[in-house]
Amino acid sequence: MKWEEISESHPRRFVLVEAIKASSNNRVRNLEDMAVIQDYDNPKDAWSGYKHFHKLYPSRELYVFHTSRSDVEVVEEFFSGVRQRT
Repeated sequence: MKWEEISESHPRRFVLVEAIKASSNNRVRNLEDMAVIQDYDNPKDAWSGYKHFHKLYPSRELYVFHTSRSDVEVVEEFFSGVRQRT
């Protein structure tokens, strides 16, 4: 789905989406096609859902957005440190 379709079908909601088709240009991730995994009333539940699905499927490209946003460009930041596995 395109972002416009998602924001129309889930008004005033937090949505957990998976990027199906995306591209990067100048450290900006452009999400061209997405699938809605779940929608939520509040950001706390949305981030809990994100953490749950990310733990189950760490290789999937997941994001949380509020449908009031006009676009879904994401600035890429690269982590170069060491992380401890929990």
